[in-house]
Amino acid sequence: MSNKDGKEAYIESLFSSIAPKYDLLNSVLSLTRHKAWRRFAVSKSGVKPGGKALDVCCGTGDFAFELARRVGSAGSVVGVDFSVPMIEIAKEKAARKGFDNVEFAAGNACTLPFEDDSFDCATVGFGLRNVADLPKALSEMTRVVRPGGRVINLEISHVRLPLLRPLWKFWFYFLTPRTASFFRAGRNAYEYLPDSVKAFMSREELAEQMTASGLVDVHYYDLMFGAVCVHIGTKP
Repeated sequence: MSNKDGKEAYIESLFSSIAPKYDLLNSVLSLTRHKAWRRFAVSKSGVKPGGKALDVCCGTGDFAFELARRVGSAGSVVGVDFSVPMIEIAKEKAARKGFDNVEFAAGNACTLPFEDDSFDCATVGFGLRNVADLPKALSEMTRVVRPGGRVINLEISHVRLPLLRPLWKFWFYFLTPRTASFFRAGRNAYEYLPDSVKAFMSREELAEQMTASGLVDVHYYDLMFGAVCVHIGTKP
């Protein structure tokens, strides 16, 4: 097994194990702000009513649902994730919330099962640092987006304001795994979370990687003093 295959299997197992508590911990750890972050990202997607959108590493579906609100009943959204338990929860939520314009399927970000130029935008939320081959995943998202369409990445980053940085580090690196333990959500997964953010590339490096994947006009927005970052690129 290659290092990339090993990482993929490990991450899939990790996220499948925390699927039942994933939504709860998202709300607790982000102080419910994750919903606003997704709304902001979708507002920058350029997708219009009647459009077609893809959400990669969709988890339990919240990003896809925000896209579904944007495209409306005349549009459609597809969410893909390699964790089947996550997908099953997303399907249950879609049925419960009445989102009949969203389809979920198991899929790999590095080998998306779609034709070239199929979507008006492609999004990924808190997922790129978990993929086995980041350049390949970005290239795949770029490939399936139509010319003029956008690729959007929403990711945890690093607080820029020096005064707030110690508080952020205490919350994210120290309290996050302990909070997960309190909610019996799998401490290992939430120890991996801050470690993966620490090891991930900088916002500037990610912008360069998106440009290397074939996107143009790549830029980013810092949210919550840089704790979260939204990258946007357009397919020429």
